Formats: sequence, C-alpha cells, structure tokens
Amino acid sequence: MPMWIKMKAIGKKFSWEKVLFWFVFITLVGSTVFSLVNVILAPSGAVTAVAHEKLRSDYVLMLIQCIMGIVIMFLPSMIERKLKIYVPGFMHILFVIFLYAAIYLGEVRSFYYKVPHWDTVLHTFSGAMIGALGFSIVKLLNDSEKVKINLSPVFVAVFAFSFALAIGALWEIYEFSFDKLLGLNMQKSAFEDGTPMAGRMALADTMKDLIVDALGALATSVLGYISIKYKKGWLENFEVRRLFNKM
Repeated sequence: MPMWIKMKAIGKKFSWEKVLFWFVFITLVGSTVFSLVNVILAPSGAVTAVAHEKLRSDYVLMLIQCIMGIVIMFLPSMIERKLKIYVPGFMHILFVIFLYAAIYLGEVRSFYYKVPHWDTVLHTFSGAMIGALGFSIVKLLNDSEKVKINLSPVFVAVFAFSFALAIGALWEIYEFSFDKLLGLNMQKSAFEDGTPMAGRMALADTMKDLIVDALGALATSVLGYISIKYKKGWLENFEVRRLFNKM
C-alpha cells in the first residue's frame, strides 16, 4: 500500500473528539488529586488569615465536582452501549467543553468569581443544550415502531422547553441540598472569602440561573420549532438517534 494512502487512513482515525475527551479527563483527574491533597492541608475556619486563600470547604466542593465530572464524562458512551443510542460527535464535544468550562475553569480556576457572568453564560448554554436533548427524546419516540405517535412541532417545542426547565430546577435542588448537607457553596450564595450573601442578593443568583436556563431553552425551542415546521434540519447535529430502529 502506498505511503500516502497509509497516512490518509491514519488521518481518518485521528479524532478531535477523543483528543478533547482525554485532555479534559486527564485535567479532571489531576484536579481531583490536587483537591484531595488540599482538603487535608487547607484551613477550615470561616475566614482565612491570608487574603483570597481557599477554605477546606472550597476544596471539598472542588473534589466533589471533579469526581462527578469524571463519572459524567462516561455517560454518553454508557448510554450508547446500554440503550443502543448514537450520540453525535458534535453534541459530545459541546458536552465535554461544557464540563471543562464548568468544573475545571469554573471551580478549580475560580472563573465563577474572577470572570463576570461566567455562571450565567454556562447556565444559558446548558439550557440550550438540554432543550436540544428534549427534541431528541421526542424524535426517538416518533421514530419508534412500538409507540405510534406523530407529534406536532408546537408540542415538540413546548416539551423541549419544559424538559430543559425541569432539569434546571432539579439542578438547583441538587446544589441547594449539597450546600445544606456539606456546607458548600454550589449555589454561589456566598462570596469567594466565605462571607454569605444577604436577603434578595442570595435569592437573585438562583433566580437568575433559572431565568437564563429558560432563555437558553426558549431559543432552542424556537429554532427547533422552525426547523421541524419548515424542514430546515437545524438540530440534526444535536439529535441522538437509535442505532437500531427497533425498540
């Protein structure tokens, strides 16, 4: 076989999706080790002696987020194997980038505190992605041989929007529960030095997250409605599909 054909074959096997996956995976594993060491060494007081020094609870949160991120990274491949569902490469790449931005940049590198509106951008992005996932779920039902339904574009758009809002609300419940149980700051209801926000300021952060979740989901729902109604195919790169057409 000529060398140029061999090189072309190797090039086809090269996958940016896999490179990105393992880069983020190694980053999160390293951050997990870093967090674990600092859980042991970091001060546990409400206010540290050194300005901007992280507390033990900050590293506990970092550790939990990194471990969860590592587990969640393997969810798409597990779903593909167990349920025979294909997750598009583009959707998988966005998913991994989101985990990197939320966990490593957000928690480990403190972008939530250092970069204005970092949390808002991520919530808007996640609302849009989950809305796209909602469209995929309905499409899987429509394509099923056992479930004979033909849903209107309006219903599909409303379902996708509602699905994204429901996931956003469950996420806030999860953050609130862990904050209460472990004394963390997932909801960012305290400043970086541990000083708690007061009154409407603390409430405003949670409500802002839910509102931008809704805006992201609404944008996807509108685009999805137009795509289905007029057969534009705008969401095809986000659609998870069954590998086999039988359920």
